[in-house]
Amino acid sequence: MPVTLPALPYAADALEPHYSTENLQLHHGKHHAAYVNKLNELQPDASDANLEALVKTAVGGVFNQAAQIWNHTFFWHSMKPKGGDKPAGELAAAIDRDFGSHDNFRKEFISAGMAQFGSGWVWLVLADGKLKIVTTANADTPIKGSAKPIITADVWEHAYYPTYKNLRQKFLEVFLDNLVNWDFAAANYARK
Repeated sequence: MPVTLPALPYAADALEPHYSTENLQLHHGKHHAAYVNKLNELQPDASDANLEALVKTAVGGVFNQAAQIWNHTFFWHSMKPKGGDKPAGELAAAIDRDFGSHDNFRKEFISAGMAQFGSGWVWLVLADGKLKIVTTANADTPIKGSAKPIITADVWEHAYYPTYKNLRQKFLEVFLDNLVNWDFAAANYARK
């Protein structure tokens, strides 16, 4: 069975006004769908069940398409309606431990996202028992290595156009303040 475009975990208008319906329909329905279609063309035996394994082993065009599918799916879950604010519990304590405070984490996450030249991703990951912020270019993803993704923000221009035009920093600020899904992040952290 071929790879399928995963359904969004919320309605297309659920992130309004922070992420427009138009933006979500273009990003999910066009960009994400194009990666699915291309992967199925390049790798007919790919499936939803073996996608993560394929990301970890593939190279070239197959890797690019598979990783973009995986990254985007993770990104959709990294957001939720009425998200933002601050995490609680173990994850909040780990952020304070590893970044000094939630405010410092926020500054570092935005700074890393802004420093990513061109297309890519900014991630909060767990690596060697510590939370870290990393960026990856193009389709690269932390699951190729040993880091465990906690949340991600897509910093490809198609991620925030047309809602934020060329204002990547504004998108990252709104992502953290109004969209980030700390429940998803906490569940990922708990599976250390």
